[in-house]
This record gives sequence, C-alpha cells and structure tokens, in this order.
Amino acid sequence: MIKGLIKLAYQQKIDVANKGNFEKNVLSVSYEEFLMKSQAYNPEQKFRTFKEMVLNDERANSLHYKTGFAINNFIQDLNKKIPELQDTLGRSLDFEMHKFEIIESDVTNPSAHKVAITYITGVLTFFGNIGEYMLLAEGDKSDQTLSEPVDTFMLKMRNGLTVISYKQV
Repeated sequence: MIKGLIKLAYQQKIDVANKGNFEKNVLSVSYEEFLMKSQAYNPEQKFRTFKEMVLNDERANSLHYKTGFAINNFIQDLNKKIPELQDTLGRSLDFEMHKFEIIESDVTNPSAHKVAITYITGVLTFFGNIGEYMLLAEGDKSDQTLSEPVDTFMLKMRNGLTVISYKQV
C-alpha cells in the first residue's frame, strides 16, 4: 500500500578533509570565486570571514548564490547522480536540483573554506519503513493498482538525509 509521495534532500558538506576529486575541485573553485565576489561586500578589507561580512552587510548572503555558479560544471559532471548516497544495492539516487551554500570561509585562510551542496530528488513513491530503511519507487506510482508489480528500492536513513516534501495519497 502506498503511503505517500515524497521528495528527499541530501546535504553533502565539503571541506579540506575531503579527498575526492569532485570535492577538491568544488572547494578550490568556490573559494576562488568567493574571494572575487566577496570584494563587493568588503571593499576596505575590514573583514576576514564570511560571517563577518554578512553581519556587516546582509546583502553578502547573496554570495551563496553568486559563488555557486562557479561549480556548475562539476555539478553537470555528476549526471544528476547524488554523490555519497546510494540505495542498498549501491545505486546512486538521481537529483533534480541542487543548492550551494557557504558554511564558512576566510579571505586569508583557504583551509577554513567549508561549503555544502544540498541535492533534491524528484518525486518518489513512499511505501513505508522497514526498520531504518525506506521502501521507495522512482516517480509517482499512486495511479497503479496494488496488483501490479512496482520496481522499488531500499534506502537507509542517515545523517544529512531528510524528507522535505510529503503528500499522503
């Protein structure tokens, strides 16, 4: 029995401790872009950190969005697959959109640069939980009868993963 239609969000945090090429590239390119774009909110170079810039000028919050453009090629290279998140058979989930966020940064210290990318799935059909696993199917399967088989997969709940949209059917 179908319990609902959901969308999931998975947040990947990236800092200097990450070893993968994708993460290293995202960190490097986003830091360089942050240095360039942050000059508009720190013309006299009074502030070192992103948080100081935001406290001084709330418009500096736009650096999330502006800096995020620099990583778009790396996001496209993912081919809509969420890194670090696989079902129980090791298959990556697809995402429809992403959101880039600067967690912290420092114009004088590249190793302080920390970002997050939140990946958001399309609609998934939620059939229920089996322990800490969700039984899901891709897309909206609410129009299928219970006698028809549905291709499903299991996904373990974990840190950084959340249900952001739920519609009971």
